[in-house]
Amino acid sequence: MVPWRASDEGFVTPDVRDWYRRFADARPGVLVLEATGIRDVPSGPLLRIGHERFVPGLRELASDIRRHSEGQTLSLVQIIDFLAVRRRPEKDKFVLRFLELTRAHREGLERLGRIDAARGGDDEVRRALLALPHDELLALLAPREREALEFGYRERVGDTHLAHVRDLPHSLPRLFASAAVRARDAGFDGVELHYAHAYTMASFLSRTNQRDDGYGGSREARVRLPLEVFAAVRAAVGADFVVGCRFLGDEIIDDGSRIDDACFYAVQFARAGLDFLSLSAGGKFDDAKQPKVGAAVYPYTGPSGHECMPTVRIDDAREPASRGPFGRNLHLSRAVRERVRAAGFDTPVVGAGGINSFELAERALRDGDCDFVAAARQSLADPDWWRKLEEGRGAQIRRCEFTNYCEGLDQQHKQVTCKLWDRDLAAAMPWPSASGAALPLSNDGKRRLIAPA
Repeated sequence: MVPWRASDEGFVTPDVRDWYRRFADARPGVLVLEATGIRDVPSGPLLRIGHERFVPGLRELASDIRRHSEGQTLSLVQIIDFLAVRRRPEKDKFVLRFLELTRAHREGLERLGRIDAARGGDDEVRRALLALPHDELLALLAPREREALEFGYRERVGDTHLAHVRDLPHSLPRLFASAAVRARDAGFDGVELHYAHAYTMASFLSRTNQRDDGYGGSREARVRLPLEVFAAVRAAVGADFVVGCRFLGDEIIDDGSRIDDACFYAVQFARAGLDFLSLSAGGKFDDAKQPKVGAAVYPYTGPSGHECMPTVRIDDAREPASRGPFGRNLHLSRAVRERVRAAGFDTPVVGAGGINSFELAERALRDGDCDFVAAARQSLADPDWWRKLEEGRGAQIRRCEFTNYCEGLDQQHKQVTCKLWDRDLAAAMPWPSASGAALPLSNDGKRRLIAPA
């Protein structure tokens, strides 16, 4: 979970250290850090691992996790790459400044009878376009231009006319391998390669990837770069460092990859020697809701996003066929696990999605839905829940209500907390904060940042 606690330069802060110390208190088997950027580029308060200068802070973090878990928790860094996404622009700025004029725009104005403007200078063409009724303007724009106006500009892996996108198959293996080496040097036990959701590697695996350079089109071509990234990482870190990946069992979007694609990829990953396979679903830009002007498109607002983080409102509880949010995506991990086992591999498979009780988690393991259970939102609701499960104190667990209050904060890039405890300003910290503050609060001073003991 990205909690927006890093510095604006991507460094570990005292708030980041407190965040992971709190989860480590419960001694979960594995603690996977938030998505951590592999490039040395500005990306706001997101953790970064794209340069050696980030290693000292990450080393402190790895040490915190070992100490607070009493050495019982493995710590992995989830390493991620993402392409450019711009905020939805104001209409006048887009037309007058950002739109690259083409002959098609002039021809469109001519068809609408605006002959003089169509034959004028660029400034005159822009003013004429801006003066059009909105529907007429949209009709004159190419599909990607309409998207840039209505949703914000977004790069895709198929944009091979852009040199840096065309070069991704050559640059990404090195970037991921270098990031993994830094994670090892910082004292972590492994990395989770982020091949899921709306980001670069997931886009290479997607059926929507139609690159014609050997890295798109067929399944075999789409999985080529993810396998090359893993090979580079493994060669760089050695055999005694955990390297797994998180990828999608179903993209959910129209014309996207489905479970059969995921099963094919899983067998290729297992054959290549990945140490674990972690399944998710959806979370794509393609079907996200239109953002407000000045905001960026957010991949968890549409149907695919709802499947990724299902809430209690995802189905009508009165409908007998409704699956509801609890364990909603375990059928995906089960299908992948069965296919991997049938191919002769015993690679562990991680299942997730609305898991918040001992009964559900134990049944998933017992019935073969997965080999490991992962829980993000439930762990935020009660960071101690793993220890309570182990000690048979299930009745004391604070249950996640799956309203996605936390996800709403994430969408606004606010420090992520849980509504079940963030207004409790009376309970003391479970230990002295790394910041030295008696009770670290959110930037607006209204919410506590760490769950009480």
